[in-house]
Amino acid sequence: MAVTKQVKQLDRVIIRFAGDSGDGMQLTGDRFTQESAAFGNDLVTLPNFPAEIRAPQGTIPGVSSFQVHFADHDILTAGDAPDVLVAMNPAALKANLGDLPKGATIIVDTHDFSKRNLDKAGYDVNPLDLLGDANDMLGDYNVQPVDLTGMTVASVAEFGLSRKDAARAKNMFALGLLSWMYGRPTETTIDFLSKKFAKAPAIRDANITAFKTGWNYGETTETFAVQYEVKPAVMPAGTYRNITGNLALSYGLVAAGVRSGLPVFLGSYPITPATDILHELSKHKSFGVTTFQAEDEIAGVGSAIGASFAGQLGVTTTSGPGVALKGEAIGLAVMTELPLLVVNVQRGGPSTGLPTKTEQSDLLQAMYGRNGESPVPIVAPATPGDCFNAAVEAARIAITYRTPVMLLSDGYLANGSEPWSIPAIDDLPLIDPNFTTLDTLAAEGKSGAEFEPYARDPETLARPWAIPGTKGLEHRIGGLEKGAGHGNISYDPANHDHMVRTRQAKIDAIADSLPPLEVDDPTGDAKVLVIGWGSTYGPIGAGVRRVRKAGYKVAQTHLRHLNPFPKDLGDILKRYDKVLVPEMNLGQLSMLLRAKYLVDAQGYNQVRGLPLKAADLAHAIGDLVAEAEGISVDLTQNSQEAIS
Repeated sequence: MAVTKQVKQLDRVIIRFAGDSGDGMQLTGDRFTQESAAFGNDLVTLPNFPAEIRAPQGTIPGVSSFQVHFADHDILTAGDAPDVLVAMNPAALKANLGDLPKGATIIVDTHDFSKRNLDKAGYDVNPLDLLGDANDMLGDYNVQPVDLTGMTVASVAEFGLSRKDAARAKNMFALGLLSWMYGRPTETTIDFLSKKFAKAPAIRDANITAFKTGWNYGETTETFAVQYEVKPAVMPAGTYRNITGNLALSYGLVAAGVRSGLPVFLGSYPITPATDILHELSKHKSFGVTTFQAEDEIAGVGSAIGASFAGQLGVTTTSGPGVALKGEAIGLAVMTELPLLVVNVQRGGPSTGLPTKTEQSDLLQAMYGRNGESPVPIVAPATPGDCFNAAVEAARIAITYRTPVMLLSDGYLANGSEPWSIPAIDDLPLIDPNFTTLDTLAAEGKSGAEFEPYARDPETLARPWAIPGTKGLEHRIGGLEKGAGHGNISYDPANHDHMVRTRQAKIDAIADSLPPLEVDDPTGDAKVLVIGWGSTYGPIGAGVRRVRKAGYKVAQTHLRHLNPFPKDLGDILKRYDKVLVPEMNLGQLSMLLRAKYLVDAQGYNQVRGLPLKAADLAHAIGDLVAEAEGISVDLTQNSQEAIS
């Protein structure tokens, strides 16, 4: 007898897959994300995994999770609290239980709730044995115990796999069940599995069978009586794909090479969470990209500087510890005034810190982490897809102004994903390297004159960029101070003062090329401004939405350029009585704003290795609105959708 299923409409859902780091949770979450992207939902993801290559199995430190927030409307974050938790073992349940709101659904693989695993997770008793009892510790949730492993092993018995290998397909059973629950298209996952395991037919067929069995279980069992529907989101016309920040940044570097006509050279040493950029760029030799995996961080940046000296776009990718090692070489690029992109995908620190967790604590390092007066422009993307645009912009600045540029992404952007509208290449800005040649010198009336490698463009203050080996353009560069114009070594005190000020003025001049800062202030009379940078864009936007939906006024702006600041930033800050600066550090941007503009910028700071929570941030904004306007602010009646 067929089971009649109710279909319930939802506008948004947050699902978190959690299990041991060997349970394939990242793959499961990624496949669910791809299904949702193919369906047309707006989405944001948050992968979260241990730093260890193989963390202790069954322990809380070894838990890996993947959260996906998908909706029928525009959303900004991966969500504060999951509506559904899929827990593959006791450790996954315990590690994530505190994040769940009352009424959340928990789907638990009962197979791994053994005495040994319960002990590892710190449970004195099996919480599943207490369901419905007076001591039920899961009574606030809708708990669905399912023997995912047992049913998976039974469903793939025909393929002759060992029990261990058969059990490994349980993540696909879970994916199939959740795909049924939320009406996800299955074709993309089946095609993916067919290709991924094409050389291992038994494993391929077992995973596909487990996936289909999970779907069929949802369709036929009475345990899950409701299927949910989240309709596609309405988005601007365009061609979309789901993209992570690291992938978008890689494509942005390729696009910058195409639009500048320069070969791209990446000199890099693998480091989490930036390594994916090296992997991706190695696939694009057809676009003139050369990748070099160096023996260490210093060799990586040194090779990139050499490539720029030779007339290419030199790039090096790293994280905070690598930037520390590259500091002297970045100073060399400042002195030689060569284009260089330094991509810092920030992670928790100091030292090795939290390699797989996100943080924004390298801003001051980017500003001042070199000896001497060594100014470097700083560009920061706001979302995973925006990493593409930020890479193109960083390349524009580096090439136009002959300077190293620091591009500050972070782990949340790097590994998270969102739908991205693929731009037409012709819509991207052209970047003119404006190489100096004998012909350009002749056009300037300088034929026969000795080439001056430190002469200045009157508008940008950039020095000439001449390809080494060009007859008549021989010149000297290096780390010692240069004489103005002629570029020979100079120890003259007045010249040094002049060159220091010139290099700073060149960076300051970049502000002339920046567009006016966009301020989102619907009524125009808000008294509180929330300003951020980098990946706090999503939580800030969601928090501001919640405050506005409750009927209060608040303005928002977000910085892409952190050095130099936009020219109108000072005037904007002065328009507001209160300024709040949310950051995943202890107040680095707020310190810079207070120092430069003498504004009482207040920080909202957390350093947890996780994105800021929009609901908590909304309350901080509300408190500041209440203080600025002398009113009482109540956000408790706001719906969850307001913070999405």
